[in-house]
Order: sequence, then structure tokens, then C-alpha cells
Amino acid sequence: MIDIHSHLIPNVDDGAKTPQETIELIKEAEKVGITDIILTPHYIINAYEQNANTLILLKDKLQQIIDKDNINVKLHIGMEVYIINNLIDLLKQNVLLTLANSKYLLIELPMNTHVQYLDIIIFKLIENNIIPIIAHPERYKFIQENPDKVEELIESGCLMQSNIGSILGIYGNHAKQTVKYLLKNDLVHFLATDTHRKNTIYPLLKKATKKIEKIIGKEKTEELIKINPQKILNNT
Repeated sequence: MIDIHSHLIPNVDDGAKTPQETIELIKEAEKVGITDIILTPHYIINAYEQNANTLILLKDKLQQIIDKDNINVKLHIGMEVYIINNLIDLLKQNVLLTLANSKYLLIELPMNTHVQYLDIIIFKLIENNIIPIIAHPERYKFIQENPDKVEELIESGCLMQSNIGSILGIYGNHAKQTVKYLLKNDLVHFLATDTHRKNTIYPLLKKATKKIEKIIGKEKTEELIKINPQKILNNT
């Protein structure tokens, strides 16, 4: 698996808190067959505004450490960007990081409210050759209430990244039922872990994968956890 959504850089957001925890998380990932991880710390105005260059340096330092420890995982850098009006300006100013320095940008939406200006932001991103990937759509209330909204977002140019743990009910029954609907209707392009803490989703990865395979088949599951994520790394 190639994990395109994770919060493993220590002490930059609500994810891992110490370098030791980060290393243990990466070991967990390697143990369950993850070959590549895109580190995606939150970027939220007035909450988490880490400097992009600093994050790149932290990623490089982590890679040096795990290479020295013979941990066979390749790290990449990105961000999970909370939706804001001036995304394009911040991208042009090199404030934001796309996934693995690609044309793909991971975007988080509000959990309980609908973004009135979302269609305009998506249009501007596409116009500037940036492909928005919506993080965990199954967790948003407006999508839980009307899952067909995802189809509208896809038609506007977005791709969808669901959390693999949603199928296990980690985020509640509404998210579980919604992700089932999205998977059955071919409305998911990527599955990722959104890992924040050790001993959470990585040890459950095989169990979650098997449940998903029962819904969409092994070949389609491979597409969502390996083939499509590889396209991000290849920037294709």
C-alpha cells in the first residue's frame, strides 16, 4: 500500500507528538506492507501554519533516521489543507505543499457545514492545473445526508480519498454506511489511513482491506491503495 494521508511528523499538528512515536508508527506501517507514506500535516489558518520548507527538512531528517534503522519505507511530503478562499495565492507563494510535489492537493472540508464557495475554489484550482483530492468525504455531514453530492464534486474535477478505517466504524456508523455507499458506487479514488497515533489504524489495516475487498473486489481495492496512489507519486 501507498499511504497518501498521514499525520506522522512529530509535534506539528494533532498527530504524532515525539520522534520516537513517529518511528514506531513507520515501523507499524512497514510491518503491514506499506512501501510509501506521504506525510500530510494539517494546514489550518490560525491553528497549524507550519513553514513548507521546514516540513521538507523534517521529512528528509526522518528519512535519514529510518534509512539508518533499515526501515524500508519511502517518505514524501504534502499537506492536508483546510479549505480557504485564497488557496491559489498560497500555492503561488509556496506556502502550501501539494502531495509529493505533484499536481494533486489534499483538501479538508468542514465536518458539519457546507462550503458555499467550494465550487469556485475547485474551479480556480482546476484552472491552475491543480487537482483537488477531497479528504475523507464520508465524514462530512453534508455528504452523509446526501452522498450523491460526491458525484457532483467528481464531475467538477475533484478526486476522493476515503479513510480505510471508516469501513470498520472508527468514525461512527454514519461514516461507515457512507463509505460503503461510495465504494459500491465507484465514487472513491484513493484509500488512505489518516494515521495520527500508534496502535490505531495500521494494525487494523489488513482487517479493513479484507472488508473492502468483499465490497468491491481485490482488483479494485488494489487500484485504490496502490495503483492510483502511485499516479500521485509519478505526477501523472
